[in-house]
Amino acid sequence: MPAVSRWGRGFVVGLALAIAPMVMPVQGLAQSAATAPTALKETLSQLDAAASKADKTGVMKFYSPTFRHSDGLDRKGLEAALGKLWERYPNLKYRTEIQDWKREGDAIVTETITYVTGSQKVGDRQYNLNSTLRSRQRIVNQQIVQQEVLSEQSKVTSGENPPSIRLVLPSKVKPGQRFNFDAIVEEPLEDDLLLGAAVEEAIRPEGFLTPAKIELRPLNAGGIFKVGRAPNRGENRWISAVVVRDDGITVITQRLIVSDK
Repeated sequence: MPAVSRWGRGFVVGLALAIAPMVMPVQGLAQSAATAPTALKETLSQLDAAASKADKTGVMKFYSPTFRHSDGLDRKGLEAALGKLWERYPNLKYRTEIQDWKREGDAIVTETITYVTGSQKVGDRQYNLNSTLRSRQRIVNQQIVQQEVLSEQSKVTSGENPPSIRLVLPSKVKPGQRFNFDAIVEEPLEDDLLLGAAVEEAIRPEGFLTPAKIELRPLNAGGIFKVGRAPNRGENRWISAVVVRDDGITVITQRLIVSDK
């Protein structure tokens, strides 16, 4: 495929937006989404609306000048990543759901899931993006000061009949641990010629702005089947599968957490 880039990876970071304390829940006890106050839900709706309009100013006002992200991004890096994403996908739509929230001192800690959908055209080809990001935010004085990505998966498809792929990959491994990575094409192959590639990349701040280079090779089996080994230090990875045939393209990327905790 032409210039497979990080369209569906990482850029949705920071858009699982939360809010500042509006009520006083019991200290340290997680509150369910069902107990979230109306003001919190309305604020999330406003944040989703700002992101869906690519309103960078409207989004970034909810991030502290001292913001830090688990991937190494600071506020400036996050803003740059969002700008690049919205240049490629100017029509993204965001929907954020609260999973739980609790009070910790003067902060609110909330876990959310953000769904991102959109498309872009490159020449005469349209690429469709679907991403899901689960994250945890710490908010003080109506600004997010810390954010940690808990899980992430993105899919980009193009063409009349993009391959349906089932991804088999653990969500978390220990440093140095071996793991299986399978991207299984679920339709009958018949006489289709498949090209594909598997890509493993360290998640670092500079990676959010740099396109990945992909070398496609013929796939003799019905997908991609690899055995990987996690790095010896706790450095998370993006694991991607690219599968191409004459009537469609599918790229799936999943975050692999590397931690001994």
